[in-house]
Amino acid sequence: MPAVQHNLLWLAALFVVATPFGMFLAVLLDKELRGSRFYQTALYLPVVLSLALIGFVWQLLYSRDQGLINAVFGSSIDWYGDSSVNIWAVMVASGWRHVGYIMLLYLAGLKGVDPSLREAAAVDGASESRTFFRVVFPVMRPINIIVLVVTVIESLRAFDLVWVVNKGRNGLELISALVTQNVVGEASRIGFGSALATIMLVVSLVFITIYLATVMRENRE
Repeated sequence: MPAVQHNLLWLAALFVVATPFGMFLAVLLDKELRGSRFYQTALYLPVVLSLALIGFVWQLLYSRDQGLINAVFGSSIDWYGDSSVNIWAVMVASGWRHVGYIMLLYLAGLKGVDPSLREAAAVDGASESRTFFRVVFPVMRPINIIVLVVTVIESLRAFDLVWVVNKGRNGLELISALVTQNVVGEASRIGFGSALATIMLVVSLVFITIYLATVMRENRE
């Protein structure tokens, strides 16, 4: 089913590209660079916008006739209309928002790391990258679990964006769009749509349960 493949592709893109990039930005901003407050605000701004509004914003970049991207590169690609590229274009727009959210989560986690851990690693001669992956990153285990859950849920709730573009058709089929099409849309296959919605609920509950179990275990310890 294309919708399942697209959701898995969406999850892979967020998990492999957007999430590490958000973590990288958090590490940079944690160094208290000049203007870091401005960068934090600018990067977090997409998070407070709805996915539907983000779709309209990126339409200004993706428009075939008046879009900025085609104007810069002298091309005439219909980024939202061409089924061979629109899934990638929409994932970039979604990733833009996701990066800011992940950056904020990891930035909060980094602020809570005991400075003595980094100092001890520096005394032992560990490099900055080695200190992060061997000392800091494992300490942020609760944040890592939250990021995992958020990333999975984001890949499942990517409804607003594709619905604004073309109602989840022509290369942008997603499970959430199929649910809407079959429950309240023209298809009117309520049973099939309800089954898809149940699958999404079960998948979400699995990761939410993992998160809750981790938090409760951390509190007991």
